[in-house]
Amino acid sequence: MRLVTVRTLRFLLLAVFAVFFVAPMLWLLLAPTKSDNGLVTSNPFAFGSFHQIALAWDHLDGFSSHIYRRWIANSLLYAVSATLIVLVTAIPAGYGLALGTFRGRKTILTLTLVVMIMPAAALVLPIFLELNALKLIGSVLSVILPFAFYPFGVYIAYIYYSTSMPRDVLDAARIDGCGEWTTFRRIALPLAKPVIALVLFFSFVADWNNFFLPYAVLAKSSQYPIQVGLSNLLSSTPSFNPAVGGGGQQVNIFRPELALATLIAVVPVLIVFMLSQRSLVRGLLGGGVKE
Repeated sequence: MRLVTVRTLRFLLLAVFAVFFVAPMLWLLLAPTKSDNGLVTSNPFAFGSFHQIALAWDHLDGFSSHIYRRWIANSLLYAVSATLIVLVTAIPAGYGLALGTFRGRKTILTLTLVVMIMPAAALVLPIFLELNALKLIGSVLSVILPFAFYPFGVYIAYIYYSTSMPRDVLDAARIDGCGEWTTFRRIALPLAKPVIALVLFFSFVADWNNFFLPYAVLAKSSQYPIQVGLSNLLSSTPSFNPAVGGGGQQVNIFRPELALATLIAVVPVLIVFMLSQRSLVRGLLGGGVKE
């Protein structure tokens, strides 16, 4: 009897958490299928119509001369460029910290850990001052270069190479005459594909979702990534900003359009996750087995 009670309590607890997380997502998926008035008056979990989705997209796409498309393109440019730089720098850096022997190695590793645990918002001001000194404020590089600095990726690579990389294979390659760079490129790098996928995913998601830094260093709305653009859409929605008034009627940005914009903004992250899902699981478990 007691076992049945415990199982029932567990089921109820899981059901509460499921409703807590699933209900908002379900509402968001169904919101673009309704009119703004329908979101308030109809069943919140009822499907509206595909015509309303097309209408919401027309209103969203027509907002400020198709600027929503530009925001998506900007986010792809910033996130993809920075992630490629991260892969080129973080993986070799983690390999060097894990298997290299040089002066200052422990200091560099300690600094990497310290920067990794610091809140990202705390670094915005010094980064802004540094970019301003280099006269990069307002340029594409003012977003890409800070995004490319990803100590968490270095630490992930360090953990993998220090725990799961077979040292005998590396030693055999060196005995055969391979230099350090050739050993890394032909042996260590191919064996680290799961970790590469892991760094790629986390770096891309962090860059795609970053709001504060682009908001601080970019002045033109045409340069904004999608996260900052969604903030502009929110301020153009009468339900969230009554001061919009007649302007909201002109641009036709209401809650269904805002929900559709949010859903589209999630699609690139979902695609990256689906493409790297198998490697992500292997990468998460890669450092769990020590030689």
